[in-house]
Amino acid sequence: MTQPALVQANDLAKTFDVSPPLLNRLLERKPRVLLHAVDGVSFSIERGKTLALVGESGCGKSTVARLLVGLYSPSRGGMHFDGQDALAAYKGPESRILRRRIQMIFQDPYASLNPRWVVENIVGEPLREHGILARGPALKQRVGELLTSVGLSPLDMVKYPHQFSGGQRQRISIARALATEPEFLVCDEPTSALDVSVQAQVLNIMKDLQRQQGLTYLFISHNLAVVRHVADQVGVMYLGRLVEVADKHKLFDSPQHPYTRLLLDAIPQMKHTGRSRTPVQGEVPNPLNPPTGCTFHPRCPHANERCKAERPALQLLRGVRVACHAVEEGRI
Repeated sequence: MTQPALVQANDLAKTFDVSPPLLNRLLERKPRVLLHAVDGVSFSIERGKTLALVGESGCGKSTVARLLVGLYSPSRGGMHFDGQDALAAYKGPESRILRRRIQMIFQDPYASLNPRWVVENIVGEPLREHGILARGPALKQRVGELLTSVGLSPLDMVKYPHQFSGGQRQRISIARALATEPEFLVCDEPTSALDVSVQAQVLNIMKDLQRQQGLTYLFISHNLAVVRHVADQVGVMYLGRLVEVADKHKLFDSPQHPYTRLLLDAIPQMKHTGRSRTPVQGEVPNPLNPPTGCTFHPRCPHANERCKAERPALQLLRGVRVACHAVEEGRI
């Protein structure tokens, strides 16, 4: 029997008002402009597993991450963490307890660390803020243990962020996220700013920590090679919606949605040297004015009139959850 999901997102949506100022709208007689950054995303993550969200820039991946950690409030939908309503808990007295259990690793290690603080203060801040440890020898010892767990030395505590490389800074970010002993880590493209060799080191550290501590990850990336290395399940996003959710092996071996197929076909592979590859056609539509029906239909080689008029629902087809009329009708 499968254990209940640790994280459950139900119909999550986030809309931003990007309208011009009120006076401009009145004088120029322009309507309000709404950006649907995330539009009805649902998924679950089992304890100790990794769900990866992939897609082109601007598809809403980072907005989902910020919704899960409580940095944004959703316009619609909800999220449950370990059986409790997380979004209600973020607004109530249990917020501090929940935030100890859910932490985030940000994308840019050059921007997410305070340049005026030494590493001891950066990694020790969550311990002090949550009342786990006060300043003193015990705090120094714990910070040293956290640095050791991510492949750094306790002697690095007295250094500033500018004295480290990009990969080392991201390790400091991981150590900071682990300080409160969380169960769920939201990783927003944690390796995208790093060189390939350094990416591998950071990813291996994260995999080792997951095995040792039973961590659950939401891993956001646009690099499908990275996703193949770390994920158990993969969700493909397009213009704020999930278009396919599948087990990693199923998704890479037999992708169903045309967008997933185009993404995978664009990856260079040694065994396919000399074979012509089909690039992802066209550009992502303007999210302020998305296409009707299936938002992928202007770029899809299998689109018909139904695709242009009717939005496909995410449903279980051929053993995976996919939102595509062509797959449903057997045209692919």
